[in-house]
Amino acid sequence: MTTLNKYHTGALLSIALLFFFPVLDSAFAETKVFVEEYTYQASEADSKLSSRVIALEHVKRLLLEKLGTYLESETEVKHFLLTKDQIVTLTAGIVTAEIIDEKWDGKTYYLRAKITADPKGVTHSIDKLRQDRQKTKELEETRKRAIEASREIEKLKTEIGIIKNDKERQEEYRKAVDKLDANAWFEKGVQFLILENLEETINAFNKVIELDPRIAGAYVFRGIAYGSLGNMQRAIKDYDNAINIDPKLAPAYSMRGISYGRLGIYRQAVKDCDIAIELDPKLAISYYNRGAINVALDKYQRALMDFNMAIEIDPKFAAAYSGRGAAYRFLGDYQQALRNSDIAIGLDPKDQLSYYNKGLIYEKLGNFQLAIENYKIAARLGYKHAQDYLRSVGIRW
Repeated sequence: MTTLNKYHTGALLSIALLFFFPVLDSAFAETKVFVEEYTYQASEADSKLSSRVIALEHVKRLLLEKLGTYLESETEVKHFLLTKDQIVTLTAGIVTAEIIDEKWDGKTYYLRAKITADPKGVTHSIDKLRQDRQKTKELEETRKRAIEASREIEKLKTEIGIIKNDKERQEEYRKAVDKLDANAWFEKGVQFLILENLEETINAFNKVIELDPRIAGAYVFRGIAYGSLGNMQRAIKDYDNAINIDPKLAPAYSMRGISYGRLGIYRQAVKDCDIAIELDPKLAISYYNRGAINVALDKYQRALMDFNMAIEIDPKFAAAYSGRGAAYRFLGDYQQALRNSDIAIGLDPKDQLSYYNKGLIYEKLGNFQLAIENYKIAARLGYKHAQDYLRSVGIRW
C-alpha cells in the first residue's frame, strides 16, 4: 500500500495559517436574538456616510453589551474571570450585527439592528480567544482605537463653529470618522477569518488599510488569509508591511516564517520564528511554526522540543499535539504518535491531519483495516490527500 508521507509535512506548514483563529461551529444548537436601536443627531460637520458610521458604532456597542450581560449571567463565561468590557471586546470579533432598518432625513440617522448568536458557541470562542494573548491584544487595541476616535469626534463636534470655516479641522473630523469605520471593518475581518471566509477577509482588511494604513494587525490578518489561499508572496508582503509599522510585532515574524517555510526557504523561516520567540516567548503559535519547519528539515527531535513548548504554553493547542504526533511517527515511535494524534482529535474532532497521521501509522503497523478507516475519516473531513489516495485504490469514503 502506497503512503502519502510527503504531503504530511506540507500540511503541518499549512495548518498554522488558519489555526491563528478558533473556528465557530455554524450548526447552531440554540440561538438567541438581541435587538437594539439608535438615533444619531447629525452635526453640521456630518454627512450621511459619517452619520451612518457613528450610528452603527453606537448600536453595535449596545448590542454587544446586551449580549455580554446575557453571557455573563447565563453561560460558563461567568467562570472566566473577565470584566464586562473584556467580554464585549472579545465578542466583537466573533458575532456580527445585522441591520434591520435604517433611515436618514438629513438631520438624524436611525438604525435598528440585531445580533443572532449561539451562546454556547460564542462562549467556546471566547474561551479560545482569552487564552491567546495576541488575539486578545489585537481586539483590545481595536476597541481602544474606536473609543479614542469616538472621543475625538465628540470633541470636534463641540467646536462646530470653528470646523465650518476651518478645512484643517474638517480633515481631522473626517480622519476620526475614518478610524471609527476602519475599526468596524477590522472586527468584520476577524469574524470572516474565524469563519474561514477568506475572500471576504481580504476585502474587509483592504478596507481597513484604505481607511487607516497604519494598523499593523490588518496586514497580519490579511497575510494569513492570503497564505491560506496559497498566495505566499502576497502574504509575505503583508507581513513585511506589518513589521515596517511595528518592528516588535511577534506574530508578523511568526506567520512570515511559516510562509517562507511553505516556499521551502527554510533558513529564513527558522530565523523569523526565532525572532518571534525572542520578542514574545509566550506566543505558542511561534513554537508550533518552528516545529513544523523542523519537521520539514527532518529535525524531528528539535521539532518535538518546539511542539512541547507550544503545548506547555497552551495545553489545548490541538495542532501542536497533531504536529508532535507526526514527529513521533517520523521517529518510529508509533505508540506516542497515536497517543498524541488521539489527544489532538479529542481537542478538535475535525482534525483531518491527525486522522491521516493515524492512517499512516496503522499502515506501517500492518493494520490496513484501521488505516483505511482513518483515511476515510480524514477524507470525509475534506483532507484532499486522503481523498486522492483512497480514490487511487478504488475505495469510497
